Amino acid sequence: MNDTMICAVGNVATQPVFRELPSGPSARFRLAVTARYWDRERNQWADGHTNFFTVWARGRLAANAATSLTVGEPVIVRGRLKVRSEAREGQNRTSADIDAVAIGHDLARGTSAFRRPSRPEGAVPSPSGPEPRWETPGPGSPDAAPTTAAGAPDGAVGEADGVVEAAAWEGTGRSREPAAVG
Repeated sequence: MNDTMICAVGNVATQPVFRELPSGPSARFRLAVTARYWDRERNQWADGHTNFFTVWARGRLAANAATSLTVGEPVIVRGRLKVRSEAREGQNRTSADIDAVAIGHDLARGTSAFRRPSRPEGAVPSPSGPEPRWETPGPGSPDAAPTTAAGAPDGAVGEADGVVEAAAWEGTGRSREPAAVG
């Protein structure tokens, strides 16, 4: 099947609307995508034209998008582009929809904390085998990152700078929570 797949980077423009339909869960929201360009006369970045897309999500993606996204957040949406033209009230209107296959926060513009949704009771784990261990090795471990003369891992930012060290993560199986700083 020939589809036009696109990847749009923009901001959530409307709060996602979630509906439980006979065909399964569905969610939609508007995505604002604004082109940016370098204005040589003013010697600064400027906003160009803004395109708006209606993003449609189905199934588990719909439920996760509805609970994870809020207005103004930067996101990346990948999906099938569908452009529709119709005559309404004597005017021709064109709309662009994206049938999403993936939606995520744009980590180039902020941070995000991933959480897996809880599994329904009686669900069978996937047969792909055990999940690899992703924990950060503790100090003194043979797998620990090289340290600087001050004892901090190379590239880590210390608490003196107002930021918890990058190595202050404590592995907890599937999810990663920040370790208590004391």
